[in-house]
Amino acid sequence: MNWISNYVRPKINSLFSRREIPENLWTKCPECGSMLFHRELAQNLNVCTNCGHHMAISPRRRFEALFDGGIFTEVKVPEPIVDPLHFKDQKKYPERMKAAQKNTGEKEAMLVVEGEIGRTPIVAAAQDFSFIGGSMSMYVGNAIVVAAERAVKLGRPLVLFSAAGGARMQEGILSLMQMPRTTVAVDMLREAGLPYIVVLTHPTTGGVTASYAMLGDVQIAEPNALICFAGPRVIEQTIREKLPEGFQRAEYLLDHGMLDRVTPRKELREELITIIRMMMNMPPAIAADLPAPEIKAEVPEVAEEAPAAAKAAPQPAADAKG
Repeated sequence: MNWISNYVRPKINSLFSRREIPENLWTKCPECGSMLFHRELAQNLNVCTNCGHHMAISPRRRFEALFDGGIFTEVKVPEPIVDPLHFKDQKKYPERMKAAQKNTGEKEAMLVVEGEIGRTPIVAAAQDFSFIGGSMSMYVGNAIVVAAERAVKLGRPLVLFSAAGGARMQEGILSLMQMPRTTVAVDMLREAGLPYIVVLTHPTTGGVTASYAMLGDVQIAEPNALICFAGPRVIEQTIREKLPEGFQRAEYLLDHGMLDRVTPRKELREELITIIRMMMNMPPAIAADLPAPEIKAEVPEVAEEAPAAAKAAPQPAADAKG
């Protein structure tokens, strides 16, 4: 009995039992419900291959797809005071920060880098919505100021990818003070005659929309991105009326003159290259670089035989005297 229960039964169960499939191999599209294989989804930059729904993407992954060869240099941002208000709700603010840093692998909600796209040098900044909702903190304000100063110093355009739920309540008035600070940073770019391009991603709301996110020389949005100050639910409860279909979405704002373009994520890189080079008075980008052909000089055979003939020839007058 022991032999059957200890050996035979486990062997039969192992043969017929289902293999456990890792949960992270498939992602369900929140829009159409399609199950997407993780590698296919990553290759498509987190855009659903069935319905085209744009899912969240981290700033680092976005920059890897944006810059030439995925190569960029991170710009150091000054770190502000930690927990200046000693804020505490269900958790202490430092505990929330540590949890967000562990989940995202990033120091804060904004990443500033520099590099080239289509051999066009730029400075870029991107918010991470998965880091406390991409909320605007003192660090985010410092990041935008540093990005603008770096762009002015290098004479490069600044491209900013916004994704935020507004100001960070744990920093109170200090967070709201970043609105005028970032506005001044944008003015620095304009005084220097450098382009400032904003790409609004889902969602961009609150004080971010009321400051640097809507001050771009060119305003581009990803499809179906929510862009607003107050959300549609708040507005409906305030005015007690049903809002139009697609209200505050990227396509609605484009139709009403709030945006310049709505561009899918896969096409965004080429569009940014074209716009930046036009605004910087640069020639059109080269679609593909080919190595220069190797040209071999054709040397006549007579030239190769000349040294041998010269050696065989008798020495002139100098030899005669000798």
